Amino acid sequence: MADSPTVTATDAIRRHDPHSRGFASDNYAGAHPEILAALALANGGHQVAYGEDAYTGHLQEVFRGHFGPTAEVYPVFNGTGANVVALQAVTERWGAVVCAETAHINVDECGAPERVGGLKLLTVPTPHGKLTPELIDRQAWGWEDEHRAQPQVVSLTQTTELGTCYTPDEIREICDHAHERGMRVHVDGSRLANAAATLGLPLRAFTTDAGVDLLSFGGTKNGLLFGECVVVLNPDAVKAMKHLRKLSMQLASKMRFVSVQFEALLAGDLWLRSAAHANAMARRLEEGVRGVPGVEVLHPVQSNAVFARLPHDVSERLQKRYRFYFWDEAAGDVRWMCAFDTAEEDVDGFVGALREEMARG
Repeated sequence: MADSPTVTATDAIRRHDPHSRGFASDNYAGAHPEILAALALANGGHQVAYGEDAYTGHLQEVFRGHFGPTAEVYPVFNGTGANVVALQAVTERWGAVVCAETAHINVDECGAPERVGGLKLLTVPTPHGKLTPELIDRQAWGWEDEHRAQPQVVSLTQTTELGTCYTPDEIREICDHAHERGMRVHVDGSRLANAAATLGLPLRAFTTDAGVDLLSFGGTKNGLLFGECVVVLNPDAVKAMKHLRKLSMQLASKMRFVSVQFEALLAGDLWLRSAAHANAMARRLEEGVRGVPGVEVLHPVQSNAVFARLPHDVSERLQKRYRFYFWDEAAGDVRWMCAFDTAEEDVDGFVGALREEMARG
């Protein structure tokens, strides 16, 4: 039998500056070197496809170490897929999902939960992106009304789209409130690792132990090349997850390459190291921009995001030097994101550029 081929060269050409840094998104960062090493480790030879490989089998044990013995993990391709599959699993055809107006499922998924998942989103305005039982009750009603989509799930984001973080008590209060009304609780955890780093707590402390039924666990924003997971914490709440994953086009044939990345991320402390570093760079950025006259920080900085307001023309000039996005262009609000590979000199250089552009007026 021939040995696995060893690639020593490639015809691909590097088409970017590997030293460039921006503050637009943690998705802009490349893959962490330890993740790339894990992918190489899983390569070579043949493994059974569609999740029957050794790496995906072991991944159940890895996730149960973080979320408890009842956890079931289903790797998928991306965050939107994870959210759509998870929400479908805990709703009926006439079901609705209560979420914040700013929720990713409402703002940034091109209507996928509604058009692909067949769900109705019932949104509420929130302070700093966080739901409360009182806010949930603005939409959690009308279960006997046949003319109204039935509220069956509360979906919250940890950390939120505005960079804020729920405490375990806040999540527990939401879960108790939802469960009393016969609703399930889903967490969009694309930055769940950043929340753990902020709270200084294990992942299960503000998910499984707080009463969350299932969650979408993010990897791409924390150093993976690709891949997310749906994690079922309450198996009694979910039916036919494996069928929904396939139906939703989220079943990877070569799943070992998704699973081995999560093993590299979670078997040790890579997940926490990377998230804590990104959070620390955001705090450094916040401290730097607060010292710039005319710049207003809009939300508490509790993860790897800084939201600020500054003159529109200053932002446009600064964007030519560093990539970042407007959050609310009419108001002059912008979002700056840090990643696992953001360095102190990147932050300091950006703050210096901001000072220069503000001084120009």
